[in-house]
Amino acid sequence: MLVERIIRILKKEYPEAKIALRFKNTWQLLVATILSAQCTDVKVNQVTPVLFKKYRTVSDFAKASLEEFEKDIHSTGFYRNKAKSVIGSAKKILNEFKGKVPNAMEKLTSLPGVGRKTANVILSSGFGIVVGIVVDTHVRRLSQLMGLTKNVGPDKIEEDLMKIVPKKDWGVFSHILILHGRKICKARRPFCKECKINKLCPSAFEGKI
Repeated sequence: MLVERIIRILKKEYPEAKIALRFKNTWQLLVATILSAQCTDVKVNQVTPVLFKKYRTVSDFAKASLEEFEKDIHSTGFYRNKAKSVIGSAKKILNEFKGKVPNAMEKLTSLPGVGRKTANVILSSGFGIVVGIVVDTHVRRLSQLMGLTKNVGPDKIEEDLMKIVPKKDWGVFSHILILHGRKICKARRPFCKECKINKLCPSAFEGKI
């Protein structure tokens, strides 16, 4: 299958592919993932070390002043919504999950600001549980360019990918596509001539990018 050939090539190209966010536990990963929405991982990794020194436990986050927390994460963008999501998630985890980040999709997506993408990140990179494929902007764009999906919504794209990507590769698939999107298949200026999968990509053939 086309997708298996793509995965095999990109695995060799990016053997160290893994999540770029830095964290020490599942709660920190949850916070970092919420902050990463519409923000680079580099920026999040600059903000979280200071944040995690100031707020050390889930309880600390739950007790945080919303106004002050907004200032703490201001540079990540969309700080008002993110602040509400983080503090709201902390409170719900304390009240309903005994202070521990849940390890089930339904429970994770019940938290404020947590959708399937964030839940998949937490489950895969935090718990080693893979039940789906993380669909971020890179995965969405590259999957469409490579003809792996015609859908535009993340959930529909994930459904399409889960049908064709071998389950054993669900976890690594997003990591290799994210790295490829950052290094080679850039949105504004893709380096198609240098791309290891250009012969498998219909967009490269047809000069669409």
